[in-house]
Amino acid sequence: MTISNSDGKALKGVFPVLPTPFDDNGNPDPQSLARLVHYLIQSGVQGMTYPGVASEVGELTIEERVVLTQLVLETASGKRPVIVGGSAKNLEDIQRLLSSLGSSLQKASAIMVAAPAGLDTAGLIHFYSAVAQSAQGVPLMLQNLPAPAGPGLSADVVVEILKAVPAVQYMKEEALPSGQRLTQVLAKAPPSLKGVLGGAGGRYITDEIRRGACGTMPAIELAEVHVALWKAHQHNDEALVNELFTRMLPVLNIQAIFRWSLTKYVLHSRGLIASTKQRAQGPLIDPVDAQDVDAFLGNVRDLLIPDGQLQ
Repeated sequence: MTISNSDGKALKGVFPVLPTPFDDNGNPDPQSLARLVHYLIQSGVQGMTYPGVASEVGELTIEERVVLTQLVLETASGKRPVIVGGSAKNLEDIQRLLSSLGSSLQKASAIMVAAPAGLDTAGLIHFYSAVAQSAQGVPLMLQNLPAPAGPGLSADVVVEILKAVPAVQYMKEEALPSGQRLTQVLAKAPPSLKGVLGGAGGRYITDEIRRGACGTMPAIELAEVHVALWKAHQHNDEALVNELFTRMLPVLNIQAIFRWSLTKYVLHSRGLIASTKQRAQGPLIDPVDAQDVDAFLGNVRDLLIPDGQLQ
């Protein structure tokens, strides 16, 4: 099988997960989504991801995912690589999704698919082999979600999958402790693995990049700060890495609780999306929480693009 991506280069850097903006009636808002793509490009990210858990992907129909993913791919085409989220309830839905994306899937640099729970190693190898057959030659990324959302695969099982399915060229490690797991995978992985990215909202990024992570896949609301941190890492400025992480940690901690609500509150306050509406269940930011968020954003305000300069 021939494996390709949009530019042939290994994926490295900051690849935030785009949220799915909705209007006040709960319908997808493509204009706001396109605006977010432009915002990420302006922020200097190395790439972007859509859709993922942070996109409320479980609340989208296959048809909605196809339309919105095609919009992201088209808007970012030639400007930034896009990792397409391909996870679904079962293999058949994944195959239907990838087929429905048609030739637009060729604009993706990778397809991220979460390892399903309940399969042994042989079953997981069969699963990823089947996904690879539907991927049109685009490299796969294995997303290792922790229990109960996923199986929290051991490093040894991940390595077995990588060896058996060379189309899986990337991994997103989210089972904890992610740094130790990342070290174990990199120590045993075959040459076909091009890199491991961290996730979990960027809350463990300092440990992950010290251990050799090729990038991070946080939520979107602090994109400029993540870019600054990654640049500091590239220049071996560990003191600045730690400073930037410390400055944004209060917001990351709130994001871990409020998830989509925090992300959409920040994006709406900056004029990047038209509504804070979310479909997914979860706690909502209230006025007292908003005061905390606004105060903590003050710690990184100097790194954010001024609202009047957002494209």
